[in-house]
Amino acid sequence: MKKVLVITGPTAVGKSDLAVDLSILLNGEVISGDSIQVYRGFDIGSGKITEEEMKGIIHHNLDVLDPKENYSVALFQKQAREAIDAVSARGKLPVLCGGTGLYLKACFYDYEFETDSKELDLTLYEKMTNEELVSYLKEKDEKSLETIHPNNRKRLIRACAIASTGKTKTESIEAQKKEMIYDTLILGLTCDRALLYERINQRVRKMQKNGLKQEIEHLLSQGISFEDQSMQGIGYKEWKGYFEGTMTEEEVIEAIQIHSRQFAKRQYTWFNNQFPVVWFDVFEDGWKEQLIQKVKEWLHE
Repeated sequence: MKKVLVITGPTAVGKSDLAVDLSILLNGEVISGDSIQVYRGFDIGSGKITEEEMKGIIHHNLDVLDPKENYSVALFQKQAREAIDAVSARGKLPVLCGGTGLYLKACFYDYEFETDSKELDLTLYEKMTNEELVSYLKEKDEKSLETIHPNNRKRLIRACAIASTGKTKTESIEAQKKEMIYDTLILGLTCDRALLYERINQRVRKMQKNGLKQEIEHLLSQGISFEDQSMQGIGYKEWKGYFEGTMTEEEVIEAIQIHSRQFAKRQYTWFNNQFPVVWFDVFEDGWKEQLIQKVKEWLHE
């Protein structure tokens, strides 16, 4: 089995820096597990690592899509596995860094995306409004709405069509809880919840200072709209009200902070329920040394 090291945990906890440091120490390359950082031009709001912060370490799965393109779990699975194979073939350690839980699970477990869109009858659902599609999913496959934005019409239609076949997308995924296909060590970074929330608030303020509003303005000037999937991420979707004249910039920043904190809470729940995570508190003395020792022991198993 190929070995894959995973750095996960809530937003703003320091995953990217650790992934780089471990890659330098262990001759690795980083593979991003983020669903927004795949888009070109989505840098500040997604917290995308800069070239300087990479410290010469190769990073995969960043800036691979145009903002008008749609992204999916199946596409991430394909790209991440290809990167893992390529990095391993060079004799290096794949270090997957990110916090999109469903994407990570699809990569590590033997999930198969069996239902092709071409085989689905989408006709009925294409005639429905987004509100009607959401209502249908609440009845047939409510759990799918945890990963589908209510404005992402394409995914709503597809999920409804799958649900109509008698086996929902959620059931299809949950039925495939198989063994991991890699020798995977999942390290989770954590800290006191109050401290984490303060770090999140500060991070959002830093994004504002670094020109987040200007980044949104530039994207809109390029023809990107708030209906595009790329704009559904936290840090981007909140600006819709500002540009429609119904929210102030300060209200947008506060909304991003709130949504980021809520997302961090959901991430904890997901990781604890879905993965065998080894957690390290980044404010505890000696945590990094203990983590490195754990990794070295795993590498020599």
